[in-house]
Amino acid sequence: MRRVVLIQPRRDGRVFGKSPGSPYTLMRLASLVPNEMPVEIWDENVRDLPMDTLREGDLVGITSMTVTIEGAEQIARRAMKQGAGVVLGGVHATLMPEHSETFTHSIMVGEGYFTWQQLLQDFAADGIKGMQPRYEDETWADLTGLANISDRVIQMVDEKNNYWTPYLEITRGCPRNCSFCTAIRVSGRKMRLRPIDEVVDEIHRRGIKRFFLTDDNFGLNFTTDPDYCAHLFEALAKLDLHGWTCQSEMSIAKHPELLEMSVAAHLDKHFVGFESVNPDNRSSLGGKSKGQAMGASDAIRVIRSYGVGVVGLFVMGFDQDTPETFQAMWDFIRNSELDSVSTTMLTPYPGTPFRDQLEAEKRLLDSPWSHYDTAHVTFEPKNFTVDELRSAYDWLCRKIYSPSQIARRGVRSLSKYPVAKMGKKAFGSFSTDYGYRRTYAFRNEV
Repeated sequence: MRRVVLIQPRRDGRVFGKSPGSPYTLMRLASLVPNEMPVEIWDENVRDLPMDTLREGDLVGITSMTVTIEGAEQIARRAMKQGAGVVLGGVHATLMPEHSETFTHSIMVGEGYFTWQQLLQDFAADGIKGMQPRYEDETWADLTGLANISDRVIQMVDEKNNYWTPYLEITRGCPRNCSFCTAIRVSGRKMRLRPIDEVVDEIHRRGIKRFFLTDDNFGLNFTTDPDYCAHLFEALAKLDLHGWTCQSEMSIAKHPELLEMSVAAHLDKHFVGFESVNPDNRSSLGGKSKGQAMGASDAIRVIRSYGVGVVGLFVMGFDQDTPETFQAMWDFIRNSELDSVSTTMLTPYPGTPFRDQLEAEKRLLDSPWSHYDTAHVTFEPKNFTVDELRSAYDWLCRKIYSPSQIARRGVRSLSKYPVAKMGKKAFGSFSTDYGYRRTYAFRNEV
């Protein structure tokens, strides 16, 4: 073995000189590579890939979501042509293994932390000939001691200079079964928790002051593991953090003590999956929301009353949606107290019940995988033509992400902090909406 090269294909590239978020999965996999093996992380969002340096003896590992799989395939084919061994992992390989196997030597299905170590041994022993066609994790890993990020990886990635937002994981899993979501198919339905001392140690060693949790539904832990959350918040309150954010759900409004503790722990915002204001969609929302605007408004008001921001996550294009749903969504958003808004197009990701339904009804469009970015229409809707749904979505996004609306929500978000903290909080108060605006505009250019 000459070296291990881990690659993240391009998605959004650089924004004002940095990539939006760090390659957290690759950082953890690189940390599992034995010290005697050279390892490199190549992030195409940060720089062009030096593909011409690949050759026999290199093991190339590529991680990919569905939206980046076409770029991953180009990288894989070129690396193979130059003699390197190539393995593909990530969400797409897990949900569409048969497709992924068509352009790599090997794929990794599932979380991969144990099978990755087996692959390293196989390649070191016999190169490409030693690689199995498929490595499949059949159990959900305990998060204790799992792939703690090593010091050499921290130095290699240089998050401070290359990334706006470091990513971090504290819990994994989500028992909700939304018909359009890949979470339980990739991370399981059981909530798994990292030891708090390992979380604190990682924050210290990485030297990060801000981070975004990759946890699928951190807020559900308020209900399922309140004692863990309390101890976590007590530990994070002792750190000199500028702020952090997480994905969540409406049920956190029922836990005032934890909300209060989370403020002391420097938690800035919950990205709350309200999903829809159309109550006819409740059967698709996995129990996370009932699609009722009044309940969402009450939850937002309660959460914000403790000094925590709320980013509303909404999905448009359900079969029960009509043109009136888009107007109702806009009315709700402009009259709500949300700090930021994410509104996305319903997307039939591989492995989800929603995609199975569309395939059975022959309603999938022949779209490139790059359109699976939550901003394109990739299926035949029920109550619209494709063009009508796209136009309705564009209308809503232009309303939500107008400069005046972004400024209005940003000022509202910043105003909840004491004057002494406003300097630290200014970036986060406006960056979320700006990021969604840029992402929507960027993706609709292609």
